[in-house]
Amino acid sequence: MTNTEDTPIEDIDTPSEAIAYRNAKYVTETVIDCEIEHEDYGWIPYSLDPADEDMTVNNDDLLVAMQAAGDVAAYVPPTQAELDEKLSNQLRAGRRSLLKGVDAIAGNALRWGLLSAEQQAAWGVYRQALLDVPQQSGFPNSVAWPTKPS
Repeated sequence: MTNTEDTPIEDIDTPSEAIAYRNAKYVTETVIDCEIEHEDYGWIPYSLDPADEDMTVNNDDLLVAMQAAGDVAAYVPPTQAELDEKLSNQLRAGRRSLLKGVDAIAGNALRWGLLSAEQQAAWGVYRQALLDVPQQSGFPNSVAWPTKPS
């Protein structure tokens, strides 16, 4: 709307009130993580994704404000060591889950007692192989998971 003599000043379209933000940084080439000041909850985490169609927060206005301020930390891709550490942690978590399954059998005297000596040995070998996964030469990028006994 433009201002004419017949249009009251308070009815003139103005840009929406700028959203306060802080700690903005690119986490991918297009997504920015930051904190925005919410009127009810104070500073809350927020991810600005230009492809996001939900306009609860007007991403276009927020992005323009960030670009104008020039204070968004540049995207720094993770190093191979960081990627390997993340993958290693994920694989170790999966291994812990498998070990819990083994321990539910080996740690239960009644269940363990129902197994033959050969079955107990197979479960012992399997458990040790799970423990040895991080020592494999290709870990974490190449892992040979042991086969669970039947």
